[in-house]
Amino acid sequence: SKKGTRPSYAHAAEELGKVLVDRGWSLVYGGGSIGLMGVLANTVLDKGGEVIGVITQELFDHEVGHSQLTKLHIVDSMHERKKLMFDLVDGFVVMPGGYGTLDEFFEIVTWQQLGIHAHPVGLLNVDRYFDPLLKFLDHARDEEFISAENRQLVVDADTPAGLIPRMLEAKKRKT
Repeated sequence: SKKGTRPSYAHAAEELGKVLVDRGWSLVYGGGSIGLMGVLANTVLDKGGEVIGVITQELFDHEVGHSQLTKLHIVDSMHERKKLMFDLVDGFVVMPGGYGTLDEFFEIVTWQQLGIHAHPVGLLNVDRYFDPLLKFLDHARDEEFISAENRQLVVDADTPAGLIPRMLEAKKRKT
């Protein structure tokens, strides 16, 4: 629910929104109106795209839930929220963020590793934000806690225009 310290983060969110609309894709996200996700949702809406939010009532009240979405699902728990978002998407783009972002990232990659889904997972590595995480994932692979094959489950690029093709290529490899 934050924009971070660099204007480039919000710029990347806007760019991602434009890419989604240009491709005719809907945005499914956590339903908030603030932070980078609020910027992303507003960009998609402003460009005439569809935005589906999934949020708990508590978060809606606390995070100033977005009331102008194409569709908003208010659910009872975080588990229900994650499951519904998962059910509605074909891929996952992870933008710079904090604990909640990392929680969702690791859960969805774990689900992919376990074969629960084959959707691509991409890190939007704006200004090298995720470099320390990527280095850690490489270290975990080198120490044989993550297989070389599973390390490839996560793709990254520094722009949405660069990330989406990498995600589509990863999806092709899985099918």
